[in-house]
Amino acid sequence: MVRPFIRTLALCAFVALLGSPRPAAADDTLHVVGANPGGIEVLENVAEHAGLYKAEHLIVDKQYAGSASGCAQIVATGKADVCSMSVEPAILGYSKGLRLQVFFSRVHEYDYLLAVLDDSPIRTLADFRGKDIGEPNVASSTEIPADDMLQGAGVKRSEYNYVAVGVGGAALSALTSGKVAALSDSSVEIGQLSAVGHAKFRLFRDPILDSIPNVGFAARPDVIATKGDLLGRFARAIVKASLLIRMNPQVAARYALMGENVTKSFDPNALKLEAAELVALQDDLAGADPANPRIGALDLRGMALYCRFFADSGRTPALVPAAAIVTNQFIPFANDFDRKAWLAEVKKMK
Repeated sequence: MVRPFIRTLALCAFVALLGSPRPAAADDTLHVVGANPGGIEVLENVAEHAGLYKAEHLIVDKQYAGSASGCAQIVATGKADVCSMSVEPAILGYSKGLRLQVFFSRVHEYDYLLAVLDDSPIRTLADFRGKDIGEPNVASSTEIPADDMLQGAGVKRSEYNYVAVGVGGAALSALTSGKVAALSDSSVEIGQLSAVGHAKFRLFRDPILDSIPNVGFAARPDVIATKGDLLGRFARAIVKASLLIRMNPQVAARYALMGENVTKSFDPNALKLEAAELVALQDDLAGADPANPRIGALDLRGMALYCRFFADSGRTPALVPAAAIVTNQFIPFANDFDRKAWLAEVKKMK
């Protein structure tokens, strides 16, 4: 009678072991590089400090490159697994042998726009003649839609200038001081300046590109092939983080701030400002529609149109195939969880 009892006890222990979460191992580490610490990097901060990477048995190591092109080069040369960036370097670098695929869209619409202060004398695109336009860094990808809009309005490239002004407070100071007349930047960055800097803007959006999401997570095809399990779990953590931001920005604000200061105690004003910022970003981030069963998916037809835009405007020597730039293979896995239960849990968080 003793042996069957021992056997049953051992079996129960084995089943319990199978059902318990396993700790992340060394090969469960993803090295992620971002363009800069601002903007929508808030998604990663929330995913990390809300314990969503841990729940997916992931260790995510994060660094910053300073620009989307620098981010792309780091990942393309094998120094990191994933880059968080706009898609333009992948399109522009394709003819030069750079191979990156965006596997998750961080936004649900085109991210770049031109912004002027609400009391600016600039009312039309023609009014940009002779003006200095601020951009995050030299030769930023944000120039692409700005050039398209202005030249479409008959404003020649020689009739305006770009000035690198950085992001955040530096960019806003350059605008309010008159150093530049406008900002060519992401809608997320402008949303942050509006929420935190209390600035009111008038916005100009590219009418052709506006519906094409162009910012996401990208990896080399070989990393997608060999680390697909990790990328899928990473994407699922980001989906859950986007829903947390959407449904409970006050709690998400605490996790977002922990990206810079790993503590659970924050100045109430800092939390209030961060929550206001997240509310301002909700309609731009993945998860804008919590009921969407394919959060993070990229529109292949839209990306084909974007690649055609690059070819037709002479930015690429040939048409880049959209399927070489984006893949949605991880989207079903990323959205495969009990969403109703997660949303209920998120709403109760304090």
